[in-house]
Amino acid sequence: MPIARQKIVPCLWYDKQAEEAAKFYTSIFKNSKVGRTSHYSKEGQEVHGGKPGSVLTVEFELEGQKFVALNGGPLFKFTEAISLQVFCEGQKEIDYFWDRLREGGGEESQCGWLKDRFGLSWQVTPRILPEMLLDKEQAKVDRVFKAFMQMKKFDIAKLKQAYAG
Repeated sequence: MPIARQKIVPCLWYDKQAEEAAKFYTSIFKNSKVGRTSHYSKEGQEVHGGKPGSVLTVEFELEGQKFVALNGGPLFKFTEAISLQVFCEGQKEIDYFWDRLREGGGEESQCGWLKDRFGLSWQVTPRILPEMLLDKEQAKVDRVFKAFMQMKKFDIAKLKQAYAG
């Protein structure tokens, strides 16, 4: 799983939880795996501050998408300005990802958004939602929008009901 072969790879910055996060995410998603791990060297310690031999980066893959988790220290934190979107086929899949990603201290938010225990934002979204929101009939779009704005975790049955009128 050489990361360098993929042109664009998201790098996720953690304080010291990169390895734990990679294992957590790969336990949730099928077709996922943890790859190579690099470690801090004593060289440059005055700049990086990492303990020699401790984990620097962990490569991992979720459903074919490659990521790097970096133990960069406490300087930067995740914000809602970026999230990972998980498209789901049905309610059972939405329920699964919603529950699993919140394990260990995650927080739910509005409109299908949640934060996992590491502070990374996720959108657990029904695959049909974009099609509903792109419908040519504005009344359908408005009803769906009104319905999902009141939800935390998406409820596909309620979205379909709103769409149908």
